[in-house]
Amino acid sequence: MKSKKHSIAVLAFDQISPFHLSVPCAVFGESHPEAPAFDLRVCAAEPGLLRTTAGFDLSVNAGLEALKGAQTIIVPSWRDPLERPSEALLQALQRAHQRGAQLVGLCLGAYVLAEAGLLDGRSATTHWAYAEDFAARFPRVKVDADVLYIDEGDVLTSAGTAAGIDACLHLLRRQYGVAPANRVARRLVVPPHRQGGQAQFIEQPLPARTRDSRLSVVIDQVRANLEQAHSLDSLADSVLMSRRTFTRRFRQMTGSTVGEWLLSERLARSQQLLEGSDASIEQIAEAAGFGSAVSLRQHFRAAFGVSPSAWRQTFRGGIGER
Repeated sequence: MKSKKHSIAVLAFDQISPFHLSVPCAVFGESHPEAPAFDLRVCAAEPGLLRTTAGFDLSVNAGLEALKGAQTIIVPSWRDPLERPSEALLQALQRAHQRGAQLVGLCLGAYVLAEAGLLDGRSATTHWAYAEDFAARFPRVKVDADVLYIDEGDVLTSAGTAAGIDACLHLLRRQYGVAPANRVARRLVVPPHRQGGQAQFIEQPLPARTRDSRLSVVIDQVRANLEQAHSLDSLADSVLMSRRTFTRRFRQMTGSTVGEWLLSERLARSQQLLEGSDASIEQIAEAAGFGSAVSLRQHFRAAFGVSPSAWRQTFRGGIGER
């Protein structure tokens, strides 16, 4: 007897991003000999033509009734974190969860699951730029903004945009094993499993300038000479300040201690060199002021969840550690 296909419903809505909608469709909806077959349906959260953020419209035949028999329901994003989804949608998701369906919130789709109360008491993630707002809006959810996805068994959430691919490949791997997931990843020309988390894609904030020109000059000088040894005492002496005064003004200007700021700057420099040069890990460690490759690797992995060589492979397409 032929086994029944796993049924998946993907939610579409007005002002949806075509990319977000295409992610689960590309992983689960395209028929290929090397991939498991799924019964995938796109269903509309509201009637009528659905406008996309790319300027074209979608005509979706199925409505929320398609959620009733789905074993997995994917909310690929949401149009506005400040907008509460309709009660009809929230209740449909709640009923699906009660009957045992798996719920997936990709990127801002986590907001929809949270509004339905399906993430209370659980760990979840979303796009790093919205993590602070998400945590404030849903205090009963344990937010982890450093990961690409979180699997809670019957509920899964992912970080922003392309992390949805990682989450869908994870679902495929969990359901059917490593080999089918790897074959689909190869077809999509993406890694089957990415190391690390969102921290590697968060832009490094630059400290705001203040009227204290002496500190601005010191910061510029240190940035230009990160390979040299710097300390709180040496920096305070350079501007003729006491340790206490310098520490207070430095924190006012940068929002961090001297040690924290130095580490952040050295990590940023190492990122730049890994992405834009052919220097060895040892050379990068020296240029960024870490002193040794061992120290660089330890701090880099602690900050970004990956090794310097893995970072270089991700951002430069396969150049290994030397």
